[in-house]
Amino acid sequence: MNKLSGDHAVTSTWPAVAGTALRIAFGVIWAVSAALTWTTDFANHYVGYLHNAATGQPAWAAWWFQLWIDVVTPNAGLFVWGTRLAETALALALLLGFARKITYIVGILFSLLIWSTAEGFSGPYSVGANNIGAAISYVLIFAALIVINLRAGPSPYSLDYLIESRWPGWRKFSEWNADVPLDQVPRLSWRVQGPALAGVLLLVALLLAGLHSALNVRSASPDSAAAAVSPLSLASNKPIADARDARLPPLTPGDSVEIRINSSDDTVEIASGVQYQAWTFGKTVPGPVIHVRQGQTVNVVLTNSGTMQHSIDFHSAITPPNLHYADIMPGESISFSFVAKVPGAFLYHCGTPPVLLHIGNGMYGAIIVDPAEPLPPAAESYVLVQGEWYTQQVSGTLMAGSYEKMQAMRPDEVVFNGAAFQYAAHPLTAKPGDLIRLYVVNAGPSLWSAFHVIGAIFDRVYPGGDPKQAIKGVSTYTVGPGEGAVFDLTLDEAGEYPFVDHAMAHAVLGAQGILMVTKPGEALAAPPISKAPVDTSAAVAPPTAATGPYKFDAARAATLYASKCAACHQATGMGLAGVFPPLKGNPSVLDADPTKHIRAILHGLQGEAIGGVTYASAMPPFADALNDADVADIANHERTSWGNQGKLVTAEQIKAVRAASK
Repeated sequence: MNKLSGDHAVTSTWPAVAGTALRIAFGVIWAVSAALTWTTDFANHYVGYLHNAATGQPAWAAWWFQLWIDVVTPNAGLFVWGTRLAETALALALLLGFARKITYIVGILFSLLIWSTAEGFSGPYSVGANNIGAAISYVLIFAALIVINLRAGPSPYSLDYLIESRWPGWRKFSEWNADVPLDQVPRLSWRVQGPALAGVLLLVALLLAGLHSALNVRSASPDSAAAAVSPLSLASNKPIADARDARLPPLTPGDSVEIRINSSDDTVEIASGVQYQAWTFGKTVPGPVIHVRQGQTVNVVLTNSGTMQHSIDFHSAITPPNLHYADIMPGESISFSFVAKVPGAFLYHCGTPPVLLHIGNGMYGAIIVDPAEPLPPAAESYVLVQGEWYTQQVSGTLMAGSYEKMQAMRPDEVVFNGAAFQYAAHPLTAKPGDLIRLYVVNAGPSLWSAFHVIGAIFDRVYPGGDPKQAIKGVSTYTVGPGEGAVFDLTLDEAGEYPFVDHAMAHAVLGAQGILMVTKPGEALAAPPISKAPVDTSAAVAPPTAATGPYKFDAARAATLYASKCAACHQATGMGLAGVFPPLKGNPSVLDADPTKHIRAILHGLQGEAIGGVTYASAMPPFADALNDADVADIANHERTSWGNQGKLVTAEQIKAVRAASK
């Protein structure tokens, strides 16, 4: 045991080493934090951090936050520079071991100030979900460094040690234990110091490697977690079990029709296996289709069986809204009548404020008013109500509405008749030569629809229901939120005719289905695809062979990936839900045997389930466009990016797989 003079004894060299390691690692954290304060975003949002922390604070603390907001707001630039300089100085002092006594005290005070202003006394904090902010943790680390310094005395691994050896008076600013003589400070041998330094360097590398995720990953709060999950990412790869019957219901004879509708809180399926806590008319989304004739009197009884105020607004009615579209409380009913004077395809919806929320939660449906002068008789008539789902996860595969997404018009799904892709799995049917009538109503609440049937041109489009308004020869027609239109088409040739919202971002979110036109008992013909003769004058030259031994070039690989792969698999490697698979965490990319991975790049791939999900789009082959080194670089980029840690491949392996494939 080493007994040193004075009141303090040092029994081991390890407290000094542990304190140094903790100080340097902590200094790296502060250096990263300091670097972020020099960014433009930090300066632009400095005052916003204070307002964010002030939100939701208890009344007793409100004055404290308001004081700093009032002081900082007119002098934001001064405080931005002060924060930058303070954090940079603390980072350098920790890394170098300079003026540690003062540094630890200043660090505690500065961290307490951050905790009580930029993070807030009661959270939510900027990191994690454990209800303890980073700054208050920093206070504890600074306190631990003080305790270690009291135990260990001077540190030979600090700038303070060098200064004290020339000017002993510096101890007043650097040491909490000033009784240990410098010549009696124990040191570790390089045999021990070497691994310790390597450990510190490894920690620095890990911190720097994690900087990207620290800047881009949202904090692990329940709200962030719920917002990060979309219903399509949770959907089963199996088709939705039961599609909604889209057929137009028959008319009710007579001069009047009775419509009784209940509003209620119900769970509905919005994608295969994914449920949504909806507000509904008639327990479905959309509500029941109402079919009446021009001139009929519509007698409406709405009963509120839900937990919120609700109402009903018919776009087909000419009636005083203040009398008939009034809000009713749970347990109340309202009755009114109107004459269906104007023909067409119309929306009905809840009109209770905020209307955006009520429609967004599923309170809409279609009312079809046949004209007094009938349209040409149709063999098949279908009603398609387009809507949008804006979701956040409740638990598992249960979703609820996100009003924030509704306001930002960022839907997770755009659907026909309430559920994504249901008519792709369960097509609408017709026979060749049939007149098919589609009543399309756009419930919104916010997005426009460009309705189109692929492979068809509409015989007629009725913007309303008046036969005299018919537009001929239209391939795509716009239906705005709250509008409806009637589409007639005749398809003479058997086949599958997809119908879509031609705003393609909406189609990939679920607004697509299939109109299956077949003769009874006959299968669809196969596509007339054949091998084309090779035109040698326009033949594509084979890729130039790589020269020299292969060496993975990360920069070149990133460029190749960006030009050949990123459009589909994305720069993040996450792919596109239901369209292109993710490469991040993909079993084939991580497999030590790269054969399958290489074959996919060389020869393409389609229709194989990955992680239980089958992706619709085909991966094209690159064998004729890329040489062996190119393919190896792309494969290795995918194997080493986004947290993947796959075994590197060589150009020789690419060459072998290419040869075996031939």
